[in-house]
Amino acid sequence: MTQEGFSYAFDPSACASCGGNCCTGESGSIFVSVTEIAAIAKLLEMDEGEFRRTFLRKEGFRFSLKERLVNGSYDCAFFDRSQNGCSIYEARPLQCRTFPFWDYFRHRIDELKAECPGIIHD
Repeated sequence: MTQEGFSYAFDPSACASCGGNCCTGESGSIFVSVTEIAAIAKLLEMDEGEFRRTFLRKEGFRFSLKERLVNGSYDCAFFDRSQNGCSIYEARPLQCRTFPFWDYFRHRIDELKAECPGIIHD
């Protein structure tokens, strides 16, 4: 898989053996839009208010999914370690859908390769 403007490719089949490096590790932000909040709440069959209180934290004017501390690693609240995947995959936020093609990694390919075994770069 490639993305215009990026000098690397991504092999999604690597996700099966990865361990969820993009969903665990250092604490970070997984920003969600109002539309994404509604879609995730609907998928979980939750009231949006309850979803916001349970799974979101406010960062400035935006919302981010909460994390869980597991064995010294910060997991996205929706990362399922037993399945090694996302429990809300069908409604995952755009930020998750576009990984690893983030502007941050455009010129930090070595950092990305250390995190993601699916990166193909010469």
